[in-house]
Amino acid sequence: MSSSTAAPGQSPIAEAAPLSLCAREPHVPADRLVAEMVPPPRFDSVRFDTYIPDPNQPSQIEAVKVLGGFAAGLGGAHASGAGKKRWFQKKAPAPTGPRGVYLDGGYGVGKTHLLASLWHATPAAPEQKAFGTFVELTNLVGALGFQQTVRTLSGHRLLCIDEFELDDPGDTVLVSSLLAKLVEQGVALAATSNTLPGKLGEGRFAAADFLREIQGLSAHFKALRIDGDDYRHRGLPEAPAPYSDEQVTKAAYATDGASLDDFPHLLDHLARVHPSRYGALTDGLKTVCLTDVTPVPDQSTALRLVVLADRLYDREVPVLASGVPFDKLFGEDMLNGGYRKKYFRAISRLTALARDAKGLVES
Repeated sequence: MSSSTAAPGQSPIAEAAPLSLCAREPHVPADRLVAEMVPPPRFDSVRFDTYIPDPNQPSQIEAVKVLGGFAAGLGGAHASGAGKKRWFQKKAPAPTGPRGVYLDGGYGVGKTHLLASLWHATPAAPEQKAFGTFVELTNLVGALGFQQTVRTLSGHRLLCIDEFELDDPGDTVLVSSLLAKLVEQGVALAATSNTLPGKLGEGRFAAADFLREIQGLSAHFKALRIDGDDYRHRGLPEAPAPYSDEQVTKAAYATDGASLDDFPHLLDHLARVHPSRYGALTDGLKTVCLTDVTPVPDQSTALRLVVLADRLYDREVPVLASGVPFDKLFGEDMLNGGYRKKYFRAISRLTALARDAKGLVES
């Protein structure tokens, strides 16, 4: 790792040593956490016009129409005066009709595309709209506290929650309570869920589950069924074969903006960094290089890795690795357990990022 010159016939290697995720301990101010609640870079340019409905699936065409109307309806004054009340004002009347939409569909039908398009189409300043995954929302509450999160989001016109999850009853109650407070303040809501790849129709996260778990909020949501085939691979894609430690290390030194970390040490480091800071942990990185990837030892570690995988995927950061392939990261007990859809999503996303990194290794 100390060499900084190339052997004869090889391309030159960068002089600077790679970065290290393990050397980073970002401290993220609360205002940045909220400011970053926007569609990730992968969905910067999506719009309703760029969603291509399957002509054989009328529900997809209907979803675009309904969501477009929902966005247009959010262009007026905030339902509660942007959360600002004076002592002499009467309490704002409760909004009539659903103030939320729930996109109910299988894996790979474009729900996140539609949710991000709704965010972009809503006629409000970016600081009046928030977009984040269910995990990011629970992390925000963990970082700010419940009451501060309510105060921070109550002036928003719209809150979009991607990949709503029911894995943890405590988190479900927490988010349901938060959404109830925000609805009282006139915030419109939109949510999607994620379905286990390869298990369409089996144990599916459907509207009935969602509406039952959020209980008192169900009247505020209009469920939109979105049928269709997975536009990506059905089931779990095969992960590319890992490289050697030497290949990964060499690529890290030869690639501008690359990080290089030993995987077990990175897992230990993630335990010392709050998951709400994992986005900041990847600031400025163009590639992540990992040596000695091994199966994840326990569920707490696995769930932290899922969050990091999501942040890397959102930012389109390629991942080059040695050790076991990414489809061997999680044991059978994890893949058959209650958090399985998170682990399948992480494998799918890390596999895609591994494919993006293939060009960094010399043939």
